[in-house]
Amino acid sequence: MMLILEAYFKNYPARRKVAEFLFENGLSVKNGKIYLRNVEVPISELARIIGVNRKIVYHTIEYIEKTYPLKLIFEKLNPLPSLIDVAPLMGWEVLEIELDKEKYLQGFSQVLGLLHQNGVPVMEVFSRNLREEPTKLYIVIDGTLPVEVFVRIKEMEGFRKLILHTPEKDKEKYVCNYCEVKYCPKRILMERLASTP
Repeated sequence: MMLILEAYFKNYPARRKVAEFLFENGLSVKNGKIYLRNVEVPISELARIIGVNRKIVYHTIEYIEKTYPLKLIFEKLNPLPSLIDVAPLMGWEVLEIELDKEKYLQGFSQVLGLLHQNGVPVMEVFSRNLREEPTKLYIVIDGTLPVEVFVRIKEMEGFRKLILHTPEKDKEKYVCNYCEVKYCPKRILMERLASTP
């Protein structure tokens, strides 16, 4: 998608900035307006967040609507709801795995196979393998990741980095040079408050 934006917006860097923001956030362009699903987004607020003036946003909308390939794409955009940010608050974990581009499919398959073999319930899978971005795989699991699965993921061919988003602070001891644990401070605070009389 970024190659398409680059091709159509190469002479319009400010408009490209707006188009990238719309694409990344799943905002659609229809009938001269910008929508989040069926809710119209105010142009002035959008311009402020992106850091451009309102005219640039209006020019971008106009350009998208008169350029048929862009119109086809942008009128169908929708945001994708995800559990990634709320999972640790709910007591679930998120595996954020960075893979080599050449080993993406193999790595994707191996990780899901490992989770299946170890009876780890998968609630959501989200992945990005765009040319100009690092290849990432996000998996929300119900519960916590067994240590042996954590170790086996790190040993996979094509593995680059693993970030484990967890409600448990003690998982930090499993970290290596290629891994990171981000525990949920809100969850720990809530547990402390619940346990105090």
